[in-house]
Amino acid sequence: MRHGSKIAAAVRRPDGEIVFKEREHIPVTKRHKLLGLPFVRGTITLFEMMIIGIQFLMFSTEVALSEEEKKPQGWEMYVSFVISFAVAIFFFVIVPAFFFTRIKFYIDSLILLNVLEGCVRLGMFLCFLAATLLLSDMRRVYMYHGAEHKTVFAWEDGQELTVRNVTKYSTRHPRCGTSFILFVMIVSILVFSLLGRPDFLHRVLYKILLLPVVAGISYAAIRFTGKYSRFKLIQILSWPGLVLQKITTREPDADQIEVAIEAMKKVI
Repeated sequence: MRHGSKIAAAVRRPDGEIVFKEREHIPVTKRHKLLGLPFVRGTITLFEMMIIGIQFLMFSTEVALSEEEKKPQGWEMYVSFVISFAVAIFFFVIVPAFFFTRIKFYIDSLILLNVLEGCVRLGMFLCFLAATLLLSDMRRVYMYHGAEHKTVFAWEDGQELTVRNVTKYSTRHPRCGTSFILFVMIVSILVFSLLGRPDFLHRVLYKILLLPVVAGISYAAIRFTGKYSRFKLIQILSWPGLVLQKITTREPDADQIEVAIEAMKKVI
């Protein structure tokens, strides 16, 4: 959980005890004004939270594993991240770019070309998410994700953070990272339409260079929809991301909600 200048994680040990990792954190976008400018802070925040996420993931892994199980080394986590990032670039940048260059000679409309390329990218992303449901560990992760959202909803609604109060809230939240990724998919169609019809290698290069721009615009969009979520038009715009969260969140059990509540209490 993150709120204000605090970040905390709660993890249940194999013996049932809940342990914590917490720290003060002032985002780099607040420490350096230039990095906090609109459409810049999104990219900076994304990478900053990735690094923090890896650090807290290492903590949770060390706690959750039993004494007999091999604990991952720090460098193993970062190597895993680099490999994952490379795989993401391959499937969500290189493959769609190849598809674009194969069909661009048969379609005159640049907008249609980019929409079709976006559909390929989105299709692969949805297939990837659907495949994760085949893994029992990932389904459990999605249950904790749902517990996180429920707890945030309850706190935003001014409710006392008890398992009973938290249980009644939705697992789908408009400011979720899943919704952010969907915004990235949509915004990329618009931004990449400005590239024209370059050859394959130049298209891949341009798309990689424009990723910070896409992330920055998407971050601003997700913050905007979260801030004005009470308006009907914003709710309509947020609807696809909420639907996608039907995959990435699951109804948690009481023990998982308890862990989410304990993490929240450390930052409020």
